[in-house]
Amino acid sequence: MIVTGRSSDKPATILKSYGALVAIGVIAYLLLVWAPGTMSAFRLGNLGKYCALALASMGIGLAWGRGGMLLMGQGVFFGLGGYAMAMHMKLEAAGPGNVPDFMALYGDGTMPAWWEPFRSGAFTIVAIVVVPALVAWMLGYAILKRRVKGAYLAILTQALAVAFATLLIATIKQTGGFNGLNTFTTFFGHNLFDPEVKKNVYRLAAGLVIVFLVILWQIYRSRYGELLVATRDAEERIRFLGYDPANIKLVAFVVAAVMASVGGALFVPIAGIISPTNVDAPASILLIAGVALGGRSSLLGPVLGAIAVGYGRSALSERFPTQWTYFQGALFIVVILFLPGGISSVWARLTTVGSKVRSLLPSKAPSVAAGTGTDVDVVLDVDQPEALA
Repeated sequence: MIVTGRSSDKPATILKSYGALVAIGVIAYLLLVWAPGTMSAFRLGNLGKYCALALASMGIGLAWGRGGMLLMGQGVFFGLGGYAMAMHMKLEAAGPGNVPDFMALYGDGTMPAWWEPFRSGAFTIVAIVVVPALVAWMLGYAILKRRVKGAYLAILTQALAVAFATLLIATIKQTGGFNGLNTFTTFFGHNLFDPEVKKNVYRLAAGLVIVFLVILWQIYRSRYGELLVATRDAEERIRFLGYDPANIKLVAFVVAAVMASVGGALFVPIAGIISPTNVDAPASILLIAGVALGGRSSLLGPVLGAIAVGYGRSALSERFPTQWTYFQGALFIVVILFLPGGISSVWARLTTVGSKVRSLLPSKAPSVAAGTGTDVDVVLDVDQPEALA
């Protein structure tokens, strides 16, 4: 009789398949239940900004970590969503038929025609998703079809962020210039000075983080997710097999743009401002830093990295107003040297160490113990009569 134990493999298989969902559930509890019930309004508002930045970082994790595209200009799409939301909120505060206050201050009090549709909340929501997707598709098609990648792609996308910020500064009569758009009072008809409204806006940002985590979890497990990783690792082989790597990467590029735009749209009512400093090259690089800190190839890494960078900036700047940038730089150096896979790789390293320790321990022969509840497979050799005796 041959006895084979398989009960120890089942929990490991389940944990490998659905462990990410368990982790997402833990993050959902912390963001949606624990944080609103324990944190002050100021700290909760900061966490809301970190969640908005985390949405953009998750898109970078998809494009960079899985697709191998280092995008250093996501501030462009973050700004498209942010300015679309800010335009609606400024028009909402101005009232029907009126123009935003800065247009009378910087110009002659006339409003451009392309501002008018943003009086509608429904149009604004659609624009936050559709406009960045179209822009990303056009840019991505032009860039990726020409097989631009690596450092050239990074430099090109960073140049787009610089150009976009420069355009915003130059159009002071239409976009507020360097000061951007601010002094919002309502959010889709709700008073932003009401603490409960602020808490609900935070819940919206945190809830979308959870929703997009589940969407990315499904993408990573799908056939497309496998093709994206294969394109990152062996692009020429994928092309030889009949796939167009540009199309595969273009989908990730567009999805990342939409996620950045949604993050920018939620950043505006929480932070109360959107300006060129939130969308330029340094802001885009800070998003990249968060993804690298958390772990670009993991599902949860970009979220953890964005929150860690945001919290680190706030905490260090409060305690060390003039030296906090040095501490932050030292933190990045330490993580890159000792944790090249980011914060999210800590668990994998501990698991690897645990496996090595278990392999050094003396193994026991498998046995059948009554009443232990252990599932076993019993295989009988029916060709030998003595096996049934």
